[in-house]
Amino acid sequence: MVKIPWGRTRNSVMLAPRRQDGEFAASGSVRVMRMVRFAGMVAGAAAMLASVPAHAQFFMKAKDLRGARVVGDEPGIGQPLPGATPAELRAGVVWNMRAALNVAALQCQFEPTLLTVPNYNAILADHKEELAKSFDTLTKYFLRVNKNKKDGQSALDQFGTKTYAGFATVAAQYNFCKVASDIGRDAIFTPRGSFGEIALDRMRELRNSLTPWGEQMTRPFVYAQQATLPRFEKQCWSKDSFNEKKCGEPLVPVTYASR
Repeated sequence: MVKIPWGRTRNSVMLAPRRQDGEFAASGSVRVMRMVRFAGMVAGAAAMLASVPAHAQFFMKAKDLRGARVVGDEPGIGQPLPGATPAELRAGVVWNMRAALNVAALQCQFEPTLLTVPNYNAILADHKEELAKSFDTLTKYFLRVNKNKKDGQSALDQFGTKTYAGFATVAAQYNFCKVASDIGRDAIFTPRGSFGEIALDRMRELRNSLTPWGEQMTRPFVYAQQATLPRFEKQCWSKDSFNEKKCGEPLVPVTYASR
């Protein structure tokens, strides 16, 4: 009879000591195999995730564009509403804000993390009664200040078209999209019936965002090169060749008139 040391078989495969219930406990070698297998699964999952392109994040230190609360009749806030009551002016600002967030939902989809689309859809659902009331107020205003219903409807249509067009921007797109995203996020947490308060509080900021401003953390160095024009004196030219020996530099700086 061959005597086998405790914990070993003839093939020298490590066995774990038996538990009281008769089952073998996990040995060190089994645990190592499990760890290797788990590590392989993690590596495989990491490789799969690495092959999927990630969305870019929107990181920008923007200029502080906050402004004072508006009433609705200030220059540059929106289309003028002559003879409007305070309620009609408020409705105009509300509709301006709705139009701006609608434009942002269309124009800012280059960066999904700004959430301009879901925020706008949530605003339409949460504040639909206030938005509908504002539109009705504007409709009655244009019917009141125009000669007939047809002229009033035409003026309302022009108001809407000009309002939407007033928020279209290219050079200030980043500023506008960031501010619109911030306003949209605050609006979805605003109690129903109070969307007008956000509109009055932040319309100035939204209008300010339409002015181009760049990154405020690290401003790029801009080399200002003076504009030049070629010299056109006849004595300096021979067909299409400029005589530098006779006339010097072919380009001269542009001199601007000053007051």
